[in-house]
Amino acid sequence: MTTKKTALVIDDHPLVARGIADFLSSHCAFSQVDAVTDVAGLWHHINPIALPAIILVDFWLSSSASLPLLGELKTKYPQVAILVISADENAAVEDKVRSIGVQGFLNKQAAPEVFVKAVTAILSGENWFSHAPLSSEKYSEVFSNTYQPNQLPVTAKELGLTARQGQILSMIIKGLPNKRIANELNLSEQTVKEHISGILNRLGVKNRIEAITKLRGRRLE
Repeated sequence: MTTKKTALVIDDHPLVARGIADFLSSHCAFSQVDAVTDVAGLWHHINPIALPAIILVDFWLSSSASLPLLGELKTKYPQVAILVISADENAAVEDKVRSIGVQGFLNKQAAPEVFVKAVTAILSGENWFSHAPLSSEKYSEVFSNTYQPNQLPVTAKELGLTARQGQILSMIIKGLPNKRIANELNLSEQTVKEHISGILNRLGVKNRIEAITKLRGRRLE
C-alpha cells in the first residue's frame, strides 16, 4: 500500500466505524480514512474525481442488508475495491456477498493481523473469503422463511429452551442476524449472542446451520 491511498468506512455504529477507520490509518498506511454511519453520509464523502482505494461496508445497516448499496457502488465505481464486514456468523451472508461480485468478506471478530491481510489482499486485486461457497441445499436452509407442509410442531419447552430462546431460535431459522434479532426484541447484541450460545449448547450443535438442519421437519411454535 502507498501513503497516497484513502479509504472509507460505513458502519451504523459510530464508535465501530471510527475505530475501524483509526485502525486502517495506523496499520495500513492510508493517508486518509473517513468514517460514516449511513448511506447519505457515504455518498456525501465520495468524490468521483478522487475515489477511495477501498470502501469497507457493514453488511447490516439500520436493520437492513446493504445489498442495494453494494450493487450501486459496484455499478457506479467498479474500480473501487469493496470489503464487506459483519459480526454476523451466518455463512450464507458471506455467500450472498460473494454472489454479487464483491471482492471480500471479513467477520468483525477476526484478529487485527487478519484484518490487515484482508485489506492488503483486496487492494492487490485478490479476493478474500473465509470459506468455500455453501451448497445450494445449505444455502436454502439458511435463508428459507417458510415451512414445509408436513412438519411436526415443537415448542421451545420441548427443546429444553426458555421462551426467549425460543423466540430467538425462530428468528435464526428465518435467517435473521444478531443485529436484527437484537433490534426486534429490544436486546443488546451481546445478550442475543449469549442466548444463541445457550441455544446451540442445548441443541448439541456447533453453529446456526447445524441447528437449522437438526430442526428440519419440525415447526417451532
